[in-house]
Amino acid sequence: MSDNVIETIGLSKQYDGKGGCKQITLQVPRGSVFGFLGQNGAGKSTFVRTMLGLLHPTAGSATMLGHPIGSVESRRKVGYLPELFRYPDWLTGRQLLKHHGEICGLSKSQRDRVIGEVVEVVGLGGRVDERIRGYSKGMQQRIGLACALLSDPELIFLDEPTSALDPIGRKEVRELIARLRDQGKTIFLNSHLLSEMESVCDYVGIIHRSELVTSGEWRKLSAVKPQVEITIEQATADWHAHLPFVTDQRLLKEREGQATWLVTLDQEGRVPVLLQELVASGAAVHEVVRKQQSLEEVFLYWVQQKERETHVANH
Repeated sequence: MSDNVIETIGLSKQYDGKGGCKQITLQVPRGSVFGFLGQNGAGKSTFVRTMLGLLHPTAGSATMLGHPIGSVESRRKVGYLPELFRYPDWLTGRQLLKHHGEICGLSKSQRDRVIGEVVEVVGLGGRVDERIRGYSKGMQQRIGLACALLSDPELIFLDEPTSALDPIGRKEVRELIARLRDQGKTIFLNSHLLSEMESVCDYVGIIHRSELVTSGEWRKLSAVKPQVEITIEQATADWHAHLPFVTDQRLLKEREGQATWLVTLDQEGRVPVLLQELVASGAAVHEVVRKQQSLEEVFLYWVQQKERETHVANH
């Protein structure tokens, strides 16, 4: 069994040679949360619909759960919550889930048991017998999540899953995603809400103007060299002048004789050497904090890098 639940090679779906997604090559590891990040219109939803067989690719190839996309086998253990969906609003939540259970091939006893489980998981336990027309946007999002989970899928596609939810609802969805990952499931998230993705994603792919810019463990995608915030006392203003491994430094604040600096190092593992040199020079070190770039900073770096490359190529 492959360690990847999704593998694509040059996958494209374009419309008259434009838009959509173009030449997407990526791997999604099993049991991970993979965030597919991009601005609205970048091609995220087109990629997902192509993977699910709802659109036919114009180029490239892909497998999902070890089977070629477009085959029944590739979709058998897959759940999907689309970004824009409308269910028959005259149905109750339970009736909708029963219909979905029938489509999934669940027996009546299985349906009753599973429906009871998923409505509790998504937080609709007390409202499942109300008609969907009376649901708020957040409740409609929850019933959509319940439909996606009904078949106990191994791979779950969630397209902007928190877009209609309030802060409490978004927190609950993040916690649900973490629980699903802990159960060994793989979650593929489409989103432009980077702050929502940062705490749950293990891996990301960044798509910009239909093309994949980069992918991998997002905390390793930063092109910025390692940085620390260090608070010191009794140090000269040019304490860094004789330290060649300090490639940049910026004074952030001074207070009561203490100075806090943002220090950029040339490579990992330099912090102990930095501390030794400071102490040897007579400085007192009060605090050292490793600075981790945010997902938004990582995203903006790679998008801007792509824009610069495109500008150079066109001029």
